[in-house]
Amino acid sequence: MSSLPTFRYLATFVLVTGVLAGCTTETPNAPAAPVIVNPGAPGNPGQTLAATALPTVDDAAFTAADVLFMQGMIPHHAQALRMTNLVPSRSKNRDLTLIAQRIQASQEDEINLMRRWLSDRGQTVPDANHDHSVKGGELMPGMLTEEQFAELKNATGTDFDRLFVQDMIAHHMGALQMVEKLFNSDGGQETEIFTYASHVDADQRIEINRMQQLLTQLGGPTTN
Repeated sequence: MSSLPTFRYLATFVLVTGVLAGCTTETPNAPAAPVIVNPGAPGNPGQTLAATALPTVDDAAFTAADVLFMQGMIPHHAQALRMTNLVPSRSKNRDLTLIAQRIQASQEDEINLMRRWLSDRGQTVPDANHDHSVKGGELMPGMLTEEQFAELKNATGTDFDRLFVQDMIAHHMGALQMVEKLFNSDGGQETEIFTYASHVDADQRIEINRMQQLLTQLGGPTTN
């Protein structure tokens, strides 16, 4: 699968750096702005990105492809949260627990950002737990069927650990396909949608790499 062009990441880095630099001076008594949390690796500090500091709607025109991406990514993230919610009662693996906590922290805040993005533009905000499919009844890339989710839910111990990592890698790779489809269409040009989609692509590639390493330790096959 092709990566996003280098210039896209450079633009994102400059934008995010500017936003973070602008957040160093606080206004007394100002209400706290909602943030996107991007946790770092274990032992390393995370990063926060204020949602209200991102460019406004009239920065550039958004497209139908942007709307479909956001509407689809909300339930996609929601299923990942259903998966991470299973971890505390089924796994004692510290590395897997840390990965699940990282996914949960970032994707909960991203769901809030996507809901706000759609609402600010007068678009339908989907029920995160209602419809996990695309038009025609087909599952979105990487989504587990309810049968697959039930299999994961019924697993315990090392069997659960291995299946969770395999399923989450596939889930994340599905998200990468959704980002690629967005940029290959007429979407991703509005600054905020570009910043967010680029963040999803970069963040989930990092998590896939970590999970592939863990899967090797668990004795399971890696996914390329």
